[in-house]
Amino acid sequence: MSAYFLGVDIGGTKSHALIADASGWAVGFGEAGPGNYEDVGYDGLAATLAVVTQRALADAGITKEQIAGAGFGIAGYDWPSQREPHLAAIRPLGLDHAPFELVNDTIIGLLTGAPSGWGIAVIAGTRANCWGWDQNRRIGRLTGYGWRMAEVAGGLELVGKAVQSVALAWTRRGPATRLTQAFIEWTGARDIEDLLEGLSLERLQVDASAAPLVFQAAAKGDLVAQDIILWAGRELGSLAIGVIRQLNFEALEFDAVLVGSLYKGSPLLVEAMRQTVYTVAPGARFTSLSAPPVVGGVLLGMEQAGLNAPTLRETLIQSSMELLSTRSIS
Repeated sequence: MSAYFLGVDIGGTKSHALIADASGWAVGFGEAGPGNYEDVGYDGLAATLAVVTQRALADAGITKEQIAGAGFGIAGYDWPSQREPHLAAIRPLGLDHAPFELVNDTIIGLLTGAPSGWGIAVIAGTRANCWGWDQNRRIGRLTGYGWRMAEVAGGLELVGKAVQSVALAWTRRGPATRLTQAFIEWTGARDIEDLLEGLSLERLQVDASAAPLVFQAAAKGDLVAQDIILWAGRELGSLAIGVIRQLNFEALEFDAVLVGSLYKGSPLLVEAMRQTVYTVAPGARFTSLSAPPVVGGVLLGMEQAGLNAPTLRETLIQSSMELLSTRSIS
């Protein structure tokens, strides 16, 4: 019976599963919605794991018994005390026969983007996070708890700053901004007062999906929106610096992998981040992913089964992109 390897990437907005054979050739893909337990609970995590894995198995035309190794990158898995409940969500998949590993989703982004297999990865998606490890797999990381721990600049925080700028403009504490009209149209509010009343009383909602409004306003020359993006870039750079210092990377050349849809919004974001990091670690090599982070989950699964995963990385990336070009993914 042929051996296959499963990678799973569970996120706060969407989740992916990828299956490849022992040569690194991708053969199956599955997609589902959010699975971060902070948003959907552990039952919701288990449900998302089941759906996304079953879809990948069906796409590959194989059974779970043919899985020889698996790697799970899960958003929200931040502390050792959370390992057991996360494992409990994985067990119903019926992969007890196969070795597997569970890591924070940032790590599988690092494995996907760093040819060396070590460095740091900075996520800027629905939320922001940064983890890394050195050549000996010593970990550097953040808490993963956003505003509460001053770890900001994901889509949620970017939109939060934008909403604040609209309120500042209305109360005459800040300059006028195109974001006012953009949020009125986005929410369907009648006018600025209806917008701010609706947001204040939670009759209206905005979330990370509104982040493109900020990038669009910035592209049209809105200085407020541009300042928000520059703020986000500096904050992401600060997250990276923390992990760089934990791992003593300041004088090294290393990969800094950028993971998440926010990086596609504006070159201002990446440039502000780059300049912030270079003040501490001029040897950082900034790399954007050429394949989805779930590829790193497959590499992690291969590693658990004893394969020389780094030698299969390029084949896996190439074949995954060929496979995904025939699928409609978000």
